[in-house]
Amino acid sequence: MHQPTTEPRRSIYYDYKIHQPWLASQHGPQQRHKVVIAGGGPVGMTAALELARHGVPCVLLESELQVSEGSRAIVFTRRSMEILQQVGVADRVTQHGLPWRFGNSFYRGQRVFRMEAPQDDNDRFWPMINLQQQFLEEFLVDACEANPLIELRWGNRVTGLVQHADHAVVEVDTPEGPYTLETEWLVASDGARSGIRTLLDLKLEGASYEGKFVIADIRIDLPLPTERLAFFDPEWNPRNTVLMHREPLNIWRVDYQLPEGETPEQALEPESLEQRINAQLELIGHGGKPWEMDWCSVYSARTLTLPDYRAGRTLFIGDAAHLLPIFGVRGANTGFQDAQALGWRLGLICSGQAPESLLASYSAERVGAAWEIIDEAGKSTRFMTPPSRGFRLLRDAVLSLSLTEAFVRPLYHWRTSRPHEYTGSVLNSAGDDNALFQSGPAHGAPPANVRLGADDFLLDHLGGGFDLLVFGSTVPADVQAAVKAWQAKGLKLRVLLITPSGGSAPLRANDSAAGAASHNASAIHLSDTEGRARARWGVRTDGAAYLLRPDQHVCARWMTLDAHRLNAALKQATSGVAP
Repeated sequence: MHQPTTEPRRSIYYDYKIHQPWLASQHGPQQRHKVVIAGGGPVGMTAALELARHGVPCVLLESELQVSEGSRAIVFTRRSMEILQQVGVADRVTQHGLPWRFGNSFYRGQRVFRMEAPQDDNDRFWPMINLQQQFLEEFLVDACEANPLIELRWGNRVTGLVQHADHAVVEVDTPEGPYTLETEWLVASDGARSGIRTLLDLKLEGASYEGKFVIADIRIDLPLPTERLAFFDPEWNPRNTVLMHREPLNIWRVDYQLPEGETPEQALEPESLEQRINAQLELIGHGGKPWEMDWCSVYSARTLTLPDYRAGRTLFIGDAAHLLPIFGVRGANTGFQDAQALGWRLGLICSGQAPESLLASYSAERVGAAWEIIDEAGKSTRFMTPPSRGFRLLRDAVLSLSLTEAFVRPLYHWRTSRPHEYTGSVLNSAGDDNALFQSGPAHGAPPANVRLGADDFLLDHLGGGFDLLVFGSTVPADVQAAVKAWQAKGLKLRVLLITPSGGSAPLRANDSAAGAASHNASAIHLSDTEGRARARWGVRTDGAAYLLRPDQHVCARWMTLDAHRLNAALKQATSGVAP
């Protein structure tokens, strides 16, 4: 019998709330569900909210009765914020988080590299924002509990799984005992030690690194900006690396690499923690300043992924699908992209708008993204924690040369997480004008945001279904007819007219498309008075158009558009089959 702790976790700055467990005896007979999500962390909850945006109800199973212990993931990227905006929690993150864009690398008391993430006034969000994971989970819990399409079941742990051709039977344990749950689709978001992955006997591929790091969150008042700090080969931790991040509420994250041979148990002894944190504070010129420990843990750098994110009726997202090192803030940020990529596909499948085979493109895209991240993260990891004598000699040479030679300093760059471009996706139109554009987001790219006015950005108007961006004041009659035909079949498809001064005549959807009425009601007229959208999207003449998938990635773009080309692109994007 599953017995999650009923005592609130300890924290010096966060008040943990205990939720009541969901018990089968207090509810009626269980019906077969469209989707069950196992794991109520940030990625699982984002997936639930994303599914709800597409009209798909789900049951969300969380084994604990409270949000996760410790700050864990603390850095969220601009793309993650854009995804969180879609599910309705970005404003709360912005209100409580600390934005930043600079990273500094130090060696022998000298700053040898300063990373600057791009930022301009076309971006609604900063490149990065720091917020403890507990707060993000709290915001997501509130959003899930307020959504009638999401049933969040606390204290429910998956213990068994039997898959059939058209559904899965999930065994769930609770404080009063087990019950069974049938679902058309099971989404595994149950973390790095995924029990579902184990139940299906699936193996991760990739590499694990020997280096281990302590994470320590301390409360201390330091007069330092919110910037990433990395210290290589400090005197108190020779041949190793130390990282520091500011968090809200005067909490600082200190990550330091352990010497070879030291066990996690030894590293987490209070005397060891105190000695090393004091040494780091001394290094940055704040020795003797009082501080208080909140939470600490030990982690290893791993670059691993499943080779396929679908196993029968089970789909994997987040750490259940891949394990990535923290260098470059990749873990949760990659998981959010998984959740978004899976959500819209399941939305189409569950509504009958797409075949199950569309899920092959989810796995292909996201596994490809994971391997790209693993390649980049591996470079950062090998620099942070050299896995062999050869890599250490190379790292030490870079460190030494960086004191006097500027050309080696960019090797310190930590290759931060970025959204994957699905350039080779089967969903990209085979008959558009992608090759004719000289600039702008290409096939598979995420969208380029644009400031349209005060507190008004292009991405505020995108997402939830397919978006057709038309640059000009009119939509060709045959394209209008094609749009209405797709809408009448229930597809969420919206037209956005981007003109220098806006427009007037709305493009009305077929009233019979009731299920998509909120998304399809009319064309949106956006005013691009400064020509920013045209410039950033590489548009040179009226009539150019972009088709964006529900996850906002580009799947087609045209110099000129007609109904035949639009129909072909939509068929390909909703089927995953190239003509």
